Amino acid sequence: MASVNQPVGSCPTDLNCENVEFASDSGTIVKGWFVSGAIGNGAIILMHGVGGNRTTTTSRIEFLHAAGYSVLAFDFQASGETQGKQITFGYLESLDAEASIKFLREKMPGEKIGVIGISMGGAAFLLQKNPQKVDAVILEMVYPEMRKAIDNRLNMWLFRGADNFTPLLLWQFPLRLGVSADEMRPITKIADIKVPKLLIVGEKDKHTTLEESRQLFAAATETKELWIVPNAEHGDLHKFAPQDYENKVLNFFEKTLRQ
Repeated sequence: MASVNQPVGSCPTDLNCENVEFASDSGTIVKGWFVSGAIGNGAIILMHGVGGNRTTTTSRIEFLHAAGYSVLAFDFQASGETQGKQITFGYLESLDAEASIKFLREKMPGEKIGVIGISMGGAAFLLQKNPQKVDAVILEMVYPEMRKAIDNRLNMWLFRGADNFTPLLLWQFPLRLGVSADEMRPITKIADIKVPKLLIVGEKDKHTTLEESRQLFAAATETKELWIVPNAEHGDLHKFAPQDYENKVLNFFEKTLRQ
């Protein structure tokens, strides 16, 4: 997928953001915002979805900061103000995820760190080759494996049965992205994440179906929790159910980062 670079503008003035940047092994300099919270309250990294950038997580920054957390939100490679040739659905982005955790560890030594990975952002977190230590993670609408993700999208965007063309697209993956789709299987990585996990999924998601989300959840080790958002499709789950979302997320991080 082609890059979606664009200016992101200024962080909302009431948040008093600090513009930050850090190098990533994806080959770029990652651009982001850091909002300082109370020391000892914990810090959260927000990892946006495909086609998005740090501004698509602004509403999450606001309620997390209001609860006293420090927050790092950044643009993955080829998104927002972070340069890159193309979006790779979690492959190169996993290197940015790794770099973001290293950056926050250095910036806030000793602080407990949580992650919210949204769709591609969650896949990027799981696909890290050298997983960085965090203390809790929320995964929203994460595809278990690229092959099925392509099947779902072809059937949605073209016609039922269009997934017969999936092998043709998979054949192009190494040529276009430099990686085989068989290597992009977050479901094989989630068992390696030993910290508490909350999976948030939409009941009516057609991009990553409820069945697939249940499979990803089943592959995860304890401690884990699955929240199915009634009637929600693949989109901004915070916007869809703001109060329930905030209550669930804040309760999860209160238990995992502050107790």
